[in-house]
Amino acid sequence: MTDVPAWLPYGMRGNCLLLFPLQTTNTPHRTGTTEMAFRLEQTLALAFLSGVLLWGNSPTTQAAEPAAATSYSRNTPEASYWHNWTDARGVSHMTKCTFHTYALKSMSPPAGPQWQDLLSTGKAKVISTIQPPHWNGVWHPDPKVQWIIPLKGTWFVEAMDGTRVEMGPGDISLGEDQLSRPDGAGHKGHLAGNVGDGPVTLLVVQLENEAPTAGQPCRFQ
Repeated sequence: MTDVPAWLPYGMRGNCLLLFPLQTTNTPHRTGTTEMAFRLEQTLALAFLSGVLLWGNSPTTQAAEPAAATSYSRNTPEASYWHNWTDARGVSHMTKCTFHTYALKSMSPPAGPQWQDLLSTGKAKVISTIQPPHWNGVWHPDPKVQWIIPLKGTWFVEAMDGTRVEMGPGDISLGEDQLSRPDGAGHKGHLAGNVGDGPVTLLVVQLENEAPTAGQPCRFQ
């Protein structure tokens, strides 16, 4: 009689099951009692092996897949701008304000979400302007309610209350001094000019349908 080798589970290494032989082939003929004991050993070994395989495939023991969700901070951010506004007496001021009504959403799905703060809608005129070296804007009001974004170089704005602010790339200002009135020195609006000897490049966004206001500093939030 030729025996079929029996293998007993020894342990696990990673996802591999390690076995060692329980009985080798080509053993002498067994007695009835020996044959029964051998078959019992085979049965127990197979039962143990089945249990190990079932345990290894159990959902409760599988490594959890990492969450695929992108991590974003839920703390609403803020960004600052300078507002050149006019009070009820017609005096212009420069006040530092913040954008803070942001919503986290996609600008164009399926692109990831980004913080957005819709400031205004309607017609706008976009102008790229380069102020030559030593440019001097003298006293004047802005022609329109307009956003002014420095792209290169540094410039300054001085309001009628004496506040002077220098701005460069990373800064932004809102010009809204159209309702200013001349003071005793004849100053109206704001004084502006370049800082340093080089030119200054600005991007100007004029809000065509935005009426100027008085007494409303930081009205864009």
